[in-house]
Amino acid sequence: MSAPRFGKIQKVTALVPLALLSTAWTANLAGVGGLASASDQLPDGTQLPIEALEDPASYTAPGQVGLGITAGDGAQIVATASTNGIPTAALAAYQRAEQVINDADKACHIDWALIAAIGRVESDHGRYGGNTLDTKGVSHPGIYGPALDGTKNTQAVPDTDGGLYDNDKVWDRAVGAMQFIPSTWAKVGVDADGDGKRNPQDIDDAALATAVYLCSGTDDLGTEGGRRTSVFRYNHSQDYVDLVLKIRDAYLAGNYTAVPNYITSAYTFSPPSSWAPIGGGYSTGHGHGKGGGVMPDPDGNGSTGGGDNGGTTTPPGGDDGGTTTPPPGGGDNGGGTPKPDPTKVTQPIKNIIEGTTKTVTDITKTAAYIAANATCTTQATLFTPLKSDDIHSKWVECMTNAGYTVS
Repeated sequence: MSAPRFGKIQKVTALVPLALLSTAWTANLAGVGGLASASDQLPDGTQLPIEALEDPASYTAPGQVGLGITAGDGAQIVATASTNGIPTAALAAYQRAEQVINDADKACHIDWALIAAIGRVESDHGRYGGNTLDTKGVSHPGIYGPALDGTKNTQAVPDTDGGLYDNDKVWDRAVGAMQFIPSTWAKVGVDADGDGKRNPQDIDDAALATAVYLCSGTDDLGTEGGRRTSVFRYNHSQDYVDLVLKIRDAYLAGNYTAVPNYITSAYTFSPPSSWAPIGGGYSTGHGHGKGGGVMPDPDGNGSTGGGDNGGTTTPPGGDDGGTTTPPPGGGDNGGGTPKPDPTKVTQPIKNIIEGTTKTVTDITKTAAYIAANATCTTQATLFTPLKSDDIHSKWVECMTNAGYTVS
């Protein structure tokens, strides 16, 4: 059976509705409530392949793993799995694909996280090149890989679809969130959301098509060996397989969050990670105070102060000359050796103010980045031909001019 789907980082409030939506959607398409469902057939009538599909779903050039991803980027991608975020439409599509394919093929045992990991590597969940997913899960303005013309270490694949899917009548290009080449899409393309179209730019269709591809043949994807074999068929690169499976493991451990569909990929950007704590612990010195109890250093510099009426203490303590021994203490008009109660230690006002100021500053910086990212994404997609490979370059140039370091 497949591994547990949910982990400690997953947000229950965001994911329970998605899970319910997925269940309702699956029940509707699978025929619960009156319509029949064949065990080897998908809701739109597509028959599952009996033999394992050997033609790759996508190609990557040597040294590349996915669009804009090199083999050396893997560790960072895995480490930032939870902060990168999965658009809600994509997350729902991955969960639906798992449910539908496992209902149709009882022996596959695929999990949504494996499909999602491929979506992350292939197109950052449908957001590569400044794309965003609309409420129906369609990438806009559309994701098109480079022309597979044999140059720049690409595979040479002459046109197979007359430009129907990739807008190129000379060479094939991988298309959509899961980067299917048209010839493979022709074999696995499926209408997963019942809109009457088989659209590789639609994350619902593309996610289920990926599941169809991976579950073709007899591999049990509930095993490590089965997963490796099927993912290698999808893309004949061992670096690709290794990265996909590491991301899958991270997602299954709960290292992911759902984000709104309209948020574009931030590439190398991540929100501030060093939020200043409000308050603090014990300070090294002690300040003035009625009652001579333990107080944090109001100056933050480790200085020591005395009691209200000039008492001499070691370290300083109570009023009217009370003498204390460590830990400091002493009440009014006398010494003593009370032990400090950590639960009653007053947090310094200065630290609270500084922590709040730092938090507001970080939020302001994050908001400024998001605004710049939105502006640059618009410029890159409006002023660059949709088929151009320079959309990302235009975005990087714009963000650099705005003062951000991106790649």
